[in-house]
Amino acid sequence: MEVNNKLMMNKAKENNAKRVFVALGANLGEPLQQLDAAVEALQKVPEINCLAMSKVYVSKPHGPQNQPDFTNAVLAIDTTLSPEQLLDVLQRIEIEQGRERHEHWGARTLDLDIILYANQTIQTERLTIPHAYAHEREFVLQPLADLDETLVLPQHGKITELLKQLPTETMEVIRDVTTYNR
Repeated sequence: MEVNNKLMMNKAKENNAKRVFVALGANLGEPLQQLDAAVEALQKVPEINCLAMSKVYVSKPHGPQNQPDFTNAVLAIDTTLSPEQLLDVLQRIEIEQGRERHEHWGARTLDLDIILYANQTIQTERLTIPHAYAHEREFVLQPLADLDETLVLPQHGKITELLKQLPTETMEVIRDVTTYNR
């Protein structure tokens, strides 16, 4: 299913919302259900309009290899929340779904990361946008490309060009693109 990005962009302009791309990942419990539950939780936030979720992929973990494969996707949203407010919402959802932080890049029930927030570049103690490692991760770049091949990561370049520079990992598609009508 092709996502109509022009329609998505017009909707964002109508309500002064910002277009944001959020990476979703999980490898504990029932990862696909964790991603779906995260989207459901985000849909309940009045300041967030979920537009489309990329294809859902299964890929090998980055970091420690003694953990299950990850299930990953990217969600396109429009939001009137500030980046920090959105981060608070994402972290609350992670905790509600059993996220515990024990090991850097370790196994987790849910990981929600802001990849892009409009065209902004943000560097604070709590938040780096674009996400610090997005340009190095096929499991982030490919889902972004699923949603919009014209996207550019500030300071890094066009996502399709960044994808070409990465070694191809083995990623399996387990669900096609999903659009939301709210």
